[in-house]
Amino acid sequence: MTCRTCRREDRSTGRIEEGRPLTVHTLNELLLVCSLVLLVAVAAVRLSSRSGLPSLLIYLGIGVAMGQDGIGNVGFDNAELTQVIGYAALVVILAEGGLGTKWKEIKPALPAAIMLSLVGVAISVGVTAAGAHYLVGLEWRQALLIGAVVSSTDAAAVFSVLRKVPLPSRITGVLEAESGFNDAPVVILVVAFSTVGPVDEWYVLLGTIALELAIGAAIGLAVGFVGAYGLRHVALPASGLYPIAVMAIAITAYAAGAMAHGSGFLAVYLASMILGNAKLPHWPATRGFADGLGWIAQIGMFVLLGLLVTPHELVRDFWPAVVIGLVLTMVARPLEVFVSLLPFRIPWQEQVLMSWAGLRGAVPIILATIPMVSGIEGSDRVFNIVFVLVVVYTLVQGPTLPGLARRLDLGQGMETASDLGIESAPLEKLRGHLLSFAIPAASRMHGVEVSELRLPPGASVTLVVREGKSFVPAPSTVLRRGDELLVVATDPVRDAAEARLRAVARGGKLAGWLGTGNGSAHR
Repeated sequence: MTCRTCRREDRSTGRIEEGRPLTVHTLNELLLVCSLVLLVAVAAVRLSSRSGLPSLLIYLGIGVAMGQDGIGNVGFDNAELTQVIGYAALVVILAEGGLGTKWKEIKPALPAAIMLSLVGVAISVGVTAAGAHYLVGLEWRQALLIGAVVSSTDAAAVFSVLRKVPLPSRITGVLEAESGFNDAPVVILVVAFSTVGPVDEWYVLLGTIALELAIGAAIGLAVGFVGAYGLRHVALPASGLYPIAVMAIAITAYAAGAMAHGSGFLAVYLASMILGNAKLPHWPATRGFADGLGWIAQIGMFVLLGLLVTPHELVRDFWPAVVIGLVLTMVARPLEVFVSLLPFRIPWQEQVLMSWAGLRGAVPIILATIPMVSGIEGSDRVFNIVFVLVVVYTLVQGPTLPGLARRLDLGQGMETASDLGIESAPLEKLRGHLLSFAIPAASRMHGVEVSELRLPPGASVTLVVREGKSFVPAPSTVLRRGDELLVVATDPVRDAAEARLRAVARGGKLAGWLGTGNGSAHR
């Protein structure tokens, strides 16, 4: 990165030279710049969470402010480097999203999400490309590139917004799964349209997409199941190794899928989803580690994309981007949702919300660098249009999503009790597990006696920490919100004990008898 108008000290002579580019000379300077950017970005999270804006806009703004035409005036135009770093960041973001996806929520949503990721993408590409060609006057290759690029909903944007909006689980399940799945076919299409020379026939593209998705899915499932089995049966010497191992397994799935000429993005998402639902040891620590890596990946990726753009070049492409965005948002997205979900008889209110919740983010901007690296004519304009489209419509859609959900009467009657964040540490020599958790403020475990937990034989509450003091509980000890509990469970009943604790946290002492969870652990 260079600054075109700054002064630089010549380290060999000690003189200050005018008009020479300013470069980062030492590791200390690089660390200082990176730490300052991270601090500003982290502080900006507060603003984005209170305003309802996806954080990507804040990070893009930081990059634009640092770049050309900004206060930093840093010149950066390496599209290839941006693409490589963007791919790496996207792998981490998909891994974090997969780890946080609950199987019980996404399982019933899989058929609809797959339809949106295949049939929906095809509809979106065709309709958006037609609008770009006939309304804006772009050539067909450029129009198809834009249609393909913006047809991918962004995992980072969807995960960050939807998890703050109280929606029914089937809606969030469909949207999260769609954002995790549709990157794969879109990447294949963008690469095909960015190839110099004639584009392959449509049936060749369909065959390529089907083959790469099948390979990626197979590798992702295999790596996920093998990795989960290994982590559950091998006790690592330190708890801090579990988060590293989980992320290493997820990244291995991407690498293996890509090397096998399959969809690495689908592989990493599926492997991470399996790991996230496998009840691994030290799970809260792993989840926090992945969440932190996801934030770093988002910040770095968005800031770099902001640096790549040249703001004064966006002016001439502003209105074309708005027009194409209108076609995408008001025509293509509703049409793809309606056609794709037609077999599932989903209420129209939910279809309207899903149409509006097709959020775009950094993924389309990263994909727009592919034709730039390939040297496709007009690729700079494609990048500028995509950048403006993403910023404008994210600014519109993100903050208005909660209000639209309320107007459609969605999100009513949802479970309000907080779930437990149970951490498990394997006791290898005892063939058991030590479960630890704190009772949240909204948990219905408050007021329940230890004996009323009705844990299965082989599991027992061994210690309670309350207000900084620990004691061994009696069967009549009443649990309070804020208590921290240690539960020892033998290996055969570990899953049943955790299921029972979660059921009581949601349904209280009568969980199972009132249909609010697993109460059959024992009677």
